[in-house]
Amino acid sequence: MESIEIFIIILNVVTLVLMGFDKHASRNKLWRIPEKLLLLLAIAGGSAGVWFGMKLFRHKTRHPRFMYGIPFIIALQVALLLFFSLR
Repeated sequence: MESIEIFIIILNVVTLVLMGFDKHASRNKLWRIPEKLLLLLAIAGGSAGVWFGMKLFRHKTRHPRFMYGIPFIIALQVALLLFFSLR
């Protein structure tokens, strides 16, 4: 496995954990993870972790930035992956 693949896996696990922590924090009125950070991590390669976190924890599912943004980011990342792998 290449280092970029390991980075992406770790980043997705981290974003999934952060989504779970943020859901817990929202229920208990604790310090929250900023939405901008979650979106930035998704753009950096953790989009699958955010998406799975949305589904698993039922978190951020009514926020348009996440409802439409995360699938868009995933589609863009898949398109870029296909583009560069076919070159």
